[in-house]
Amino acid sequence: MHDDSAYGLWVLVALNSAIFIFFAFSFVKPTSKQDWRSLGAFSAFIVALFTEMYGYPLTIYFLSGWLAEQYPGIDFLAHDNGHLLHTLFGFEGNAHFDPLHIASNIIIILGFFLLSAAWRVLHAAQKTGSLATTGWYARCRHPQYVAFILIMFGFLLQWPTLPTLVMFPVLVVVYVRLGKREEQMAIDEFGDEYRHYMEATPAWIPKYGRISPEEKNQRPN
Repeated sequence: MHDDSAYGLWVLVALNSAIFIFFAFSFVKPTSKQDWRSLGAFSAFIVALFTEMYGYPLTIYFLSGWLAEQYPGIDFLAHDNGHLLHTLFGFEGNAHFDPLHIASNIIIILGFFLLSAAWRVLHAAQKTGSLATTGWYARCRHPQYVAFILIMFGFLLQWPTLPTLVMFPVLVVVYVRLGKREEQMAIDEFGDEYRHYMEATPAWIPKYGRISPEEKNQRPN
């Protein structure tokens, strides 16, 4: 018999959703419509995730027949078994310590680190009315959106659900479109300066290697 207290914990849904959305808000500090749209898309993903993690396990109910047939004797309504990838990949022991869960935590932490670091550069540039081209903006043109994608991907490794699996590629497209819209706005504002920046800096996959001394010296403290 499964633990009936594993789900229906709506206080935990609200609490965890609020914590992660607040973290994202504190790093992004949205001011423009694009900022609010990117944060809103991320927030929708987070709410959907924690709703299934602690509120109502829609994915498990939807797949219950297949799961019971493929994995007899496993109670997927027990909360620890809600880590579906843990079972599907044949891991044993505590799901919180399997390779996928550890990798997900690392990716999520790196995503928030990138979000914070990118915001510092962008905020410093906005205060001076200049173009953000240092720090992570010297490695790719949209580090904040890359950070949101990393965080969402990390959560998918940890607790995949049908709604979030559907939402993830949709949100990636949303961020790509927001990025292109911001690039057009930057071209309108900075002209050739931004065009040269686009030629030298990839949009989404950060370039690796050493950053020039000039870029290091321009990083905000």
